[in-house]
This record gives sequence, structure tokens and C-alpha cells, in this order.
Amino acid sequence: MHRALALILTAALTAASLVLPAEVAAVGIVTLAGAGDIASCHTWRDQKTGNLLDDIPGTVFTLGDNAYPNGTTENYKQCYAPAWGRHKSSTYPVPGNHDYHVPGAADYFSYFGSRAGTPGKGWYAYTRGAWRIYALNSNCEEIGGCWSGSPQQTWLARDLRNHPHECVMAYWHHPRFSSGRHGNQREVRGLFKTLYQAGAELVVNGHDHNYERFAPQDHEANADPNGIREFVVGTGGANTRPFEVIQPNSEVRDATSFGVLKLVLGDGFYRWRFIAGGASTFTDSGEGTCH
Repeated sequence: MHRALALILTAALTAASLVLPAEVAAVGIVTLAGAGDIASCHTWRDQKTGNLLDDIPGTVFTLGDNAYPNGTTENYKQCYAPAWGRHKSSTYPVPGNHDYHVPGAADYFSYFGSRAGTPGKGWYAYTRGAWRIYALNSNCEEIGGCWSGSPQQTWLARDLRNHPHECVMAYWHHPRFSSGRHGNQREVRGLFKTLYQAGAELVVNGHDHNYERFAPQDHEANADPNGIREFVVGTGGANTRPFEVIQPNSEVRDATSFGVLKLVLGDGFYRWRFIAGGASTFTDSGEGTCH
């Protein structure tokens, strides 16, 4: 598809609702929605974010720490399943550190089955429309590392070469950059660098319990209009936390709302919108083009 047509289609999607007419969806526009840090039996907030997904047809992603407190089978059945479990057949998850409270995140892999990737690894890729999407495992110490030359980074670099796409997105739990309590996670630098060098557009993470959007940048926080736009969306239902050290290139932040990030991905472009649940009126929306 030519870039001009992509821009025409982009204009057809309203910033308020991101509604996709049937004739537009037919030409390859796809929708993804999700968040991280989701389900606890001690709150109803995860139910509210799960309800938001009911009105967003498409692919659901999770960003780890899906079931509190320990990612056990009981936590998944009693906490996650009532909130987000009805979307399981359309969900492509990644694990968080709480999932590894069970050795090897065994109960996480058991609950999601083949959708979670190979046990002991937990990384995989899939294609939606014109986009190649990578679900990665940032629990680096559990899987042999995330640095350049590690099994996961080697696989990622190879898959990027073997499946060249104009538009690339990746998501995992621990953010490379964050102004939240956990801050920047240098151990995932190798993954971010590999994606940056391949010209990827989007990275979405959880771990810090807030919402944050960064301007495009490289793996060392240098602003770059051709860099990666990162989102931190740890807003799935767990408690919120205030921001601490504001990082370079941080554009939008909210530490009070729960909700999901909705992504509309087209041939050569993308649009995003944060949709809050409950009484919050916070939102964030915008668009970009593929490199």
C-alpha cells in the first residue's frame, strides 16, 4: 500500500473513538489492546479493565504480572480468569516477575498453553496485518539473559532478518525506560537495541504501575525521530504508584488511572489511545508512521 493511501485511511479514524468501518478493516487494519500488572482478588479494578476489552475486538496482549500475588494456578483461576479470562482465546501474553514466583513460571505457561511460547523461553512472534509483533520475555536471569548474544536476542535478530516488515512492534514486562519506581531496566538494553537497529516502531511494557509515553528514542535515551516510541502501561488493575525520576524524552504521564492501551495498526502507520476505566477522565492518543 502506498503511504498516501495509508494517510487517507489514518484520517478516516477519529481520535475520539478509533472506530474502524468494515470497509477500512478489510484492507488490513488490525486492533490490539492490553495492559500489564493486572489481576488481584483484592480489587475490582481488573474487572473494569477487562470490561473495556469487551468493546475492543481484536488481539489482546498482556504485559506480565498478570495474576497477583504469585502467578500461581490458583491466582490465575480465581483472580485473572474472572477479569480477563474470557478473552483468553485472543490473548498473546508475556510473563512478569510475579509469574516467576512459581519456579520457571510453570503455572503461567500451563494457564496460557501454546499461546505463551515454549516453556523455559517464553518469547515468540506473530504477524497481524502489515505488522510483525514480538512478545518477549524480560525475566532475563530466568532465561539465559537478554544481552547481545543471549539465546533470546539471537533469535530476535534472526527473526527480524527472516521476516522483514516495514512495521514492527514488541512488548515485554520490564521497561527499558521508565520514570516510575522501578526506573530504567538496563538488562533489556540488548533487546531494545536490536529492535532499534532493525527500525522498529513501538515497544510496550508494564512493571511500573502507571502510564507513560516516550518520544521516539534509541537504546541509550537519545532522542531520534526514527527511533522507538515506548509506552509503559502497568495499568491493568493493580495499585498505582507515583512517578519518581522523570526520564529524558518522557512526554505524557499519569499515575492515577487504570485502563488499557488500544493500538490501531495499519499498513505504514499506527494510532494509539489510552482508555481509562472507572471514573478517570485521563486519556492519551496520537498517531505515527512506520520507518
